[in-house]
Amino acid sequence: MNKRTDLTQALGQIRSGDTIGIGGMTLYRKPMAFVRGLVRRELRDLTVMGMCSGFEAELLAAAGSLGTLRTCYFGLEFLGLAPLLRKAVEQGRVKVVEETEYTIAVGLQAALMRVPYLPSRDCEVGTDFFRIRPDLRRAPCPVTGEELTWFPALAPRVAIIHAPMADEQGHTWLGGQHCVDAQLAMAADYTIVTAEKIVSTAEIKAAQGGAGLVSFMVDAVVESPGGAHPTSCYPDYPLDVVHLTNYLRQARGGGAAQYLSQYVHGSASQGDYLKTILEASRDPA
Repeated sequence: MNKRTDLTQALGQIRSGDTIGIGGMTLYRKPMAFVRGLVRRELRDLTVMGMCSGFEAELLAAAGSLGTLRTCYFGLEFLGLAPLLRKAVEQGRVKVVEETEYTIAVGLQAALMRVPYLPSRDCEVGTDFFRIRPDLRRAPCPVTGEELTWFPALAPRVAIIHAPMADEQGHTWLGGQHCVDAQLAMAADYTIVTAEKIVSTAEIKAAQGGAGLVSFMVDAVVESPGGAHPTSCYPDYPLDVVHLTNYLRQARGGGAAQYLSQYVHGSASQGDYLKTILEASRDPA
């Protein structure tokens, strides 16, 4: 079954108020072309969940699209904090649901098993985690009587995952760190893959490690060259540190309006965006 579509049609799956799962990790393999599309659609009150959040959450917060963030970390790694996201959280415009890598992994696993909770021994006991996460439960196992921590199921309505390559049926080569992308894809009601290039199934099979996502996990495939920029997408391109540094200079100097105007609202298509980036890289300023 050919699942190939374009970015506009894929973006039509998202509504204001939705819970979306974003693949990748911090500044690696984030579906930034899709995120820029979300900003252009002026969606509001999105709940974003992911293992570790980075520039995608910062951009959604800067545009006023983000309502809730479920993650164990948000920031720009060695470049420092995500300034406008932090400001939005401090002002109460964005709610953060504190996760750990473990709670996300177990919550997704519970969703995949179609159970409301999954238990664990002593996880988070002795910390303040139960104070900030009242949805966690300490209760005895109904079989053994042992006191356990019970973690609620987590599932996005739509998952968006960027990859170096995919075929038209949805078989996807992730390369490098897979994070929890497979679990996000299976737990979501609808999964969108944006890929640097669309290739044959044979090429996916021949790639080291084979398919990280297989066809039944994926509902739509969008060809999106440069679709993770300015985050990295191994082995196609590294993190664009200069681009992110320029963003931080603008964000800390009075907001991201100029950045959004240039790189989001001024880019009607992915091709225009890439042209803008190439031109900016030649500009000594």
